[in-house]
Amino acid sequence: MDAATLTYDTLLFGEFEEFPETADPVWILGKEFSALTERDEILSDISSRLWFTYRKNFPPIGGTGPTSDTGWGCMLRCGQMILAEALLCRHLGRDWRWQRGQRQREEYVSILNAFIDKKDSYYSIHQIAQMGVGEGKSIGQWYGPNTVAQVLKKLSVFDSWSRMAVHVAMDNTVVIEEIKRLCMPWLDFAGGACAEADLEGERGLNGCLEGACAMGVEETVLWKPLVLLIPLRLGLSDINEAYMETLKHCFMFPQSLGVIGGKPNSAHYFIGFVGEELIYLDPHTTQPAVEPSDDGQVPDDTYHCQHPPCRMNIRELDPSIAVGFFCRTEEDFDEWCTRIRKLSCNRDALPMFELVDSQPSHYANADVLNLTPGQCLTPQTTKTYQLHI
Repeated sequence: MDAATLTYDTLLFGEFEEFPETADPVWILGKEFSALTERDEILSDISSRLWFTYRKNFPPIGGTGPTSDTGWGCMLRCGQMILAEALLCRHLGRDWRWQRGQRQREEYVSILNAFIDKKDSYYSIHQIAQMGVGEGKSIGQWYGPNTVAQVLKKLSVFDSWSRMAVHVAMDNTVVIEEIKRLCMPWLDFAGGACAEADLEGERGLNGCLEGACAMGVEETVLWKPLVLLIPLRLGLSDINEAYMETLKHCFMFPQSLGVIGGKPNSAHYFIGFVGEELIYLDPHTTQPAVEPSDDGQVPDDTYHCQHPPCRMNIRELDPSIAVGFFCRTEEDFDEWCTRIRKLSCNRDALPMFELVDSQPSHYANADVLNLTPGQCLTPQTTKTYQLHI
């Protein structure tokens, strides 16, 4: 295998720093650790996150396009990482740990295969880049946090295995009613009972019925697991210090998926903090593309960060970010709402977004999937977007 190409001098292996010996707690995606007594546990937790970096020598995007995303794909890779964390929580649980060199669980292999750099993987660089064209981004163009969030929402519709509801909260507002409609689409909110639509002949993606109707009786659940992505701008050119404590609190929530953002034209996936430093996984390392083996297993060493993660002072963060949360159940979401409301009462932490029960009257009457105003929500709505296979 070719040696990895490091695109930043700051990523030279010798410059990775160990965690400081501090009494300050280390928070990683809702888990608290001690830097003094749990250093191995911290590194084990971080190395269990999926780490997506620049790759080279993959099949051309679109058949004739780029064969590497070096220099332009960092936000796309960060989007992959935050969604992969949701999939890990969905199928394996937050406490799952990766162990190098061992045969991995089937669910893990399925998750990793969804991100392999080829056109028929649900969340590959190929799919994200091509779906981004619909968001006004040409292939090879740099994305911002909002763009990648919108693209991931569209691609998730085709993932019939995970059956997650991906919601992108716009205008700094999270509307509880919208989310509950999205995560419980089989409920008739107007009538308060299950809608009994005629589903004969209405087949969804991958040959399956859409929504709850896709599930057998034994599989029917009351809540589609929620991935909540909230694009935000926390200042003009620099982050407003009033938001810093609020942002740090988000990493303490058990529902935390982390934050995608970084510095201008340099994206990172932030997974926690210690003191005034944010902890992040950096995609700016170019590695050769990986092909699954004949038995479906994926050589996965290069998909896990096995050195101490990078850190940066929170004041260096670009104000344009997207915060992510995962709620497996309705109870998780209700508990998240309670935490957000409690945090909003903290005088030392300025709220980053508003949480409301129902859609404000001044909003455009777009449907719960954030579709274009005026577009009707029908069983065919999800077919507006096509996987590029």
